[in-house]
Formats: sequence, C-alpha cells, structure tokens
Amino acid sequence: MPEPSRPLDEASLEVSLHQAGPIPLATDFHCRPGELLALVGPSGSGKTTLLRAIAGLYRPAGGRVRCAGETWFDAANRLSLRPQQRRVGLVFQDYALFPHLSALANVMVALDHLSGAERREQALAWLARVRLEGLAERHPSELSGGQRQRVALARALARQPRVLLLDEPFSAVDQVTRRRLQRELALLREQIRIPIVLVTHDLDEASALADRLCVLHAGRSLQEDVPEALFRRPASAEVARLLDRHNVFDGEVVEAGGQRCLQWGPWRLEVARGLEGLSAGQRVAWYLPHSDVVMHRRGRPSQGERENPVSGRVVEMVVLGGITSVSLAFAHGPETLRFEISTHAARRNALARGETVQVSLLASGIHLMPRGDTVDANARMPT
Repeated sequence: MPEPSRPLDEASLEVSLHQAGPIPLATDFHCRPGELLALVGPSGSGKTTLLRAIAGLYRPAGGRVRCAGETWFDAANRLSLRPQQRRVGLVFQDYALFPHLSALANVMVALDHLSGAERREQALAWLARVRLEGLAERHPSELSGGQRQRVALARALARQPRVLLLDEPFSAVDQVTRRRLQRELALLREQIRIPIVLVTHDLDEASALADRLCVLHAGRSLQEDVPEALFRRPASAEVARLLDRHNVFDGEVVEAGGQRCLQWGPWRLEVARGLEGLSAGQRVAWYLPHSDVVMHRRGRPSQGERENPVSGRVVEMVVLGGITSVSLAFAHGPETLRFEISTHAARRNALARGETVQVSLLASGIHLMPRGDTVDANARMPT
C-alpha cells in the first residue's frame, strides 16, 4: 500500500523541479526531518543534478525548492538563494577535502562564523562525533578512505545544515569499510533531526539505510515509497526493471467459472488482489517477487488452492554460497522466471540444467501493473 499521506513538518525538504532540457527534469519528492530519502536510478537519471539544484549549485528552468519553512528556489518568482544562504551540508563522492589542510582545519572551514577558539573547539567536537579523536592534525593524504569520508561528513554537519545531501558517499571505500560507515550513519541519524537525501547506485545500501526510496529515470521521478512496498509493488514494469526485479511478464484478464483470473501462456493464475475493476480481455503486466516462487519437491506436486502450479525447464543455475539462483524457461514465450532456493535443497532435489520442475506462483505475491511501460535493459540499476 502507498505510504499514508500526512502533513509535512515545517522543517521538511520539498522539491518540485521541471525542465525540458538540457538535462530533462520532471521530479517531485519530499523528505521530513529525521528521515533519510534515497534517490536511486541508473547513471544519467539526474540524481546528482537534483542534489546540486537543492544546494544551489545548479539552477533549473522551472520548479521550486523549500526547506525549513523557507523558499530556496522559485523559478516563477525568479528567486534563487545563493548556496551560502541555504545552509546545506553536502558530502561529495570524492569528499572534496582541501589537501593542504589538516582534518581539523578542513572542518574549521565550515565554522568561519565563529571566533578562532570556538571554531577549534567545535571542530574537535565534530571530529569526535565521527570517531576521529587523535587524528585532527593529519592531512587527507595521511588518512584512509573511510577516515576522509568521516572528515567530509563532520565538515558538512559542522555547518549546522537544514538538510544533509550525500552523493555516493561510500563508493570510494572497500566493502568492509562501507558497511562500517553505513552503520555509523544509521547511528548518527539518531542525533541529527534534519532531512537527509542520499544518492546511491547500491540498492542494498538504499534499502538498508533509507526510510523511503525515490526511483528516477531520465530525470523523472517514477515512484516514491518505503523500500518494502517498492520492491513488492512497483508502480509499473519500468520501475520493476529499474529496481532489477526480474519476474515481469505480460498476461490477460479472463473469466473462468464466473471468476476473473490471469491467463499466462497455458496457465490460468489466481490473483489475490488487483483484478477488481479490470475487464475480461484486458492485457496487463504482472510481477512476482523471487520469494513468492515455491519449488515443489520431486514426486510431490502441489495441488494446493491459490498456489498456481506451473512447470518450466531449468536453463540457468548460479550457486552463490548457501543460495542457488534458478531460472526457468517456458514454451509459450521468451521470458524466464527467476527464484532462489537453498543450495542444499537444490542438491537434494538433483536440480540441473535441462530438468523440468514444478513451482507455485503464490497468488498473494502476484502484483498487477499497467501494460506498455518499457525500459531498455541497459537502464537497470547496476548489480
């Protein structure tokens, strides 16, 4: 279900930006104080451009940006506050630290409105909050990637910003450091009650950190919702594919025994919800999460009601440690159905390429979408 609407707090960030070019934008989203919103989408979808527009580093042709009760940008009224007036904390992908300054001096740059003694005291306090005690006098070249990222974050927060913008902040560090920094950001969020907007290509990272995701493609915001809702109920086939969801198919609404169901190749599938208001003969797109595909044990086919048993041929098996990813092909079309089972179960059932197996497509997991949305396979999120 979509997120229930509730009034925006005065300290919320509200973005509505539109232009035909040179960088197309048709984007609307909001972020409440204490909330983390992740902007996800393929390269070239406009994520970094949106961060720059919020920060005042890029001026779109049309739209509006409001934060903390103030209007920062309003194209119709020719209003555009300078970056210094917007009180934005921005962490770039490459951190943008001054190489000739120490960690302490880098943070002090953000505190030029204070006296010298106060600047030093506040900068040291921020370095301590990001766990860099004892490293204040080191220069960026003497710090690890994770430590440089912490300095950049401390500098951004030292401005006492009204919004924190993070542009791929963990992409330049190794996987172990990335996980540690993600955890530290999650803990830091409990102390800073401001909107946080994160740009990332990593869907796992977005799901773990964000309260809500906004899916972008070619400058358009396609859907905004909590991660669970997005991954289980994408608004369109385009959104599903951009989120790297693989089980997206075409079907037709049919009447069977006085009840509507979904015709997919030779099978008539029962659907738990979504057929209301659709008429027989109508073509729809539908999606099924991997978790709602259940493989039957050999020799024990399921005839359970609402389980939608179908048969397919194994065309791909990829063993990933304790999990095996399986793809099934069907005679009625070129699409494949992908699901995961434990590697132990795959071996126990002697699963192999070319074998025919039966699976159930759980009616409660089938999600219907408007038909006709297409997106190039190259526009999927990187995996």
